[in-house]
Amino acid sequence: MAAFQYVAVDSVGKKQSGVIEAESEKHARQLLRNKHLLPLELRGAAQQKLFSTNKKIFNRASVSKKELALITRQFSTLLSAGLPIEEMLATVAEQSEKQSTKSIILSVRGKVLEGHSLAAAMREFPQAFSPLYTSTVAAGEKSGHLDAVLNRLADYTEQQSQMRQKILQALIYPSLMVMVSIGIVIFLLEYVVPKMVAVYSSTKQTLPMMTEILISMSQFLQNYGLYLLLILIIAIYFFRRTLKSDAIFRKKFHAFLLRLPVLGNSIKTVNTARFSRTFSILSAAGVPVLEAMKISSELITNIPIHDAVVESVNRVREGANIHLALKQTTYFSPMSIHLIASGEASGQLENMLERAAINQDNEITRLIETALALFEPAIILLMGSIVLFIVLAVLLPIFQLDQFVG
Repeated sequence: MAAFQYVAVDSVGKKQSGVIEAESEKHARQLLRNKHLLPLELRGAAQQKLFSTNKKIFNRASVSKKELALITRQFSTLLSAGLPIEEMLATVAEQSEKQSTKSIILSVRGKVLEGHSLAAAMREFPQAFSPLYTSTVAAGEKSGHLDAVLNRLADYTEQQSQMRQKILQALIYPSLMVMVSIGIVIFLLEYVVPKMVAVYSSTKQTLPMMTEILISMSQFLQNYGLYLLLILIIAIYFFRRTLKSDAIFRKKFHAFLLRLPVLGNSIKTVNTARFSRTFSILSAAGVPVLEAMKISSELITNIPIHDAVVESVNRVREGANIHLALKQTTYFSPMSIHLIASGEASGQLENMLERAAINQDNEITRLIETALALFEPAIILLMGSIVLFIVLAVLLPIFQLDQFVG
């Protein structure tokens, strides 16, 4: 059985779209006709594409972190209840509200019914299931404890989703504040300052330097504002394009980020925490150490840290201890190295890796809370200073004029 996405019209001419399971495309069309639906578009969901009901445009299907956490928890619960894998997949797909997620799960089920393992079926959809996810599932299938492994995966994905949501929610207020402040400044420079210039020009008085600067800024914004915005957009576009295509430039940029005072420490903590957490999950699932380290290193986004960890994997392959190999990268904290060394000595590496990840996650949370606590007053102070500068630049000539008249 395979999953097919369709767009069809019913007996009254109303368009409908969805996902249907069938043995072939011909069988799918027949099933739709049995439901009194005339198929207009039909495509195998395993091809990882989605239909657009009004245009011949197809986009890659994906699963968000929040959705992945939910379906992983459902997988674990249903498997713990004793349901077979194919029935578990069908149940989760039926409960899914998004057509893209439902399509992916049904396609995975189709692969499983064809004889593939669950991990192999999930690997057909890398945009939905990461290498960490599929490798952990494969290890769970091999060890016979797939439900327990999925339960740990669910905890991990839920934690990542909650942290991401927490950060986004915390950034809403500062972002709105910045946007409103920028809007106010642009309004003052575009509409208030030009009228002020007209008034001061009629008096023919000598203006203070602060006022001259403000007038120059306003005139520059009026004359070249659109060009400046266009140049900024083009610069950002080419920067992102170069960052994506040029590996040398990307590596130098990532190295530059690591040298920044606060941001560099945050990047190191986030990446090493991700490595420790992934390494812990894979080790607990029974994945060999070298393979677990290799998979975990692929999830590190910063290139210098990634290269250093890959080199540490080679040292471990040559016989070095894990904690010594990771210590030579200089990116892991002393606490993490100590915990990993203790885990190697006691034979409880996965437990100590998890403790190291928890310790680093707490450090990340502290850094985020501190940064957000400082960000809001800093933005208020900055925008207040800009508005104060504009107000003083407007009022100083008035004070001078009053003194002259007096």
